[in-house]
Amino acid sequence: MVLTNELLDEVSRQTAHVLEGRQNVSDEQIKDTAYQVLQQLQPGSYISVDDRIAVGNHVFNSMRRLGPLQELLDDHTITEIMVNGPDTVFIERAGRVEQLDVRFESARQLEDIIQRIVAKVNRTVDMANPICDARLTDGSRVNIVLAPVALNGPIVTIRKFPEKVIRLEDLIRWQSITPEAAQFLRAAVEARYNIFVSGGTGSGKTTFLNALSGFIPADERIITIEDSAELQITTIPNLVRMETRNANTEGRGAVTIRDLIRSSLRMRPDRIIVGEVRGAEALDMLQAMNTGHDGSLSTGHANSPQDMLSRLETMVLTGADFPIDAIRQQIASAVDLVVHLGRLSDRSRRTLEIVELVGIKDGSYELNPLFTFEREEKLVHDRIVGRLVRTANPLVNTHKFEMSGVVCRGL
Repeated sequence: MVLTNELLDEVSRQTAHVLEGRQNVSDEQIKDTAYQVLQQLQPGSYISVDDRIAVGNHVFNSMRRLGPLQELLDDHTITEIMVNGPDTVFIERAGRVEQLDVRFESARQLEDIIQRIVAKVNRTVDMANPICDARLTDGSRVNIVLAPVALNGPIVTIRKFPEKVIRLEDLIRWQSITPEAAQFLRAAVEARYNIFVSGGTGSGKTTFLNALSGFIPADERIITIEDSAELQITTIPNLVRMETRNANTEGRGAVTIRDLIRSSLRMRPDRIIVGEVRGAEALDMLQAMNTGHDGSLSTGHANSPQDMLSRLETMVLTGADFPIDAIRQQIASAVDLVVHLGRLSDRSRRTLEIVELVGIKDGSYELNPLFTFEREEKLVHDRIVGRLVRTANPLVNTHKFEMSGVVCRGL
């Protein structure tokens, strides 16, 4: 028997119709009913055990879980799922994007699944509020766009959560960073240097931020602030996790990252970790770094360390009318290190630069490159060959190492 999409969709529809109105339907009842419907639709056909299981799982996923998305979510080789309307699904696997022969029964089914996703995290998405960020129960990040903004049907993009917490040791093994650079960053985190992780979309900023947070001493109180909770910090007992909230249908009740940063300052944090700064909350993050919360961490979209600092200026200006010199001074006194990540043409994620922000000189940022990525011309098995190399520049601002007593060789 060939289980076509059309046959599976018809079994799902008829099973839902048979069970409609029944109370306390068990998972097994759903699967058994699906098998009975399949027998009715294919009388006299041989149905193998594998086909029976496949049909039961398809219908169960459609009724109780996330329909066609569920099988993709259960596939651990897939890192990203891109739904461009009910009939078009792309996935990313091993850094390569491909289209799948997967579709939803209708736009209505896809919309029902979307509502199932957002309801679990107390979010709302509809025609009045057509854009929403959410997360799945495993922490995977979800972005949703509906009509009238989305013209080709409901759009769902899922950045899947890794099965296990990724540590800096894993990044070393994947050649995303060298042991020497990792040792330096570990010491910098322990010595309470303020670190920004910059990079483009998909460069691994959140993963890297999570890996850095693993070096925070376990006896500290940490506050994490995110749009949708993704960080997996398992080594800190005194951990407070906070997540923003969208406005309700009346446009009230929104809780922004800026609100959460201000609230966190009254919660006696040792460090504050902001998943990503995008706007006016950058000022609050910088002020937190400057007022006794050394060792704080955050990320931002940028094309280089210099671009990250320029973008911070722009973010601050969206929420405050400060002279640019005052903003630059605030940034220079708050940020100690910028770690810049990139996704190269072979789709590998690499640490490209680790830069110290020394201060302001003649109105401009004085940057001290500590590690830079040196690429070789040749490719090996279509993979870029290169290495993060320590420059000859010593670390200028060593006072935090001296005050903390943390020892780091090669400064």
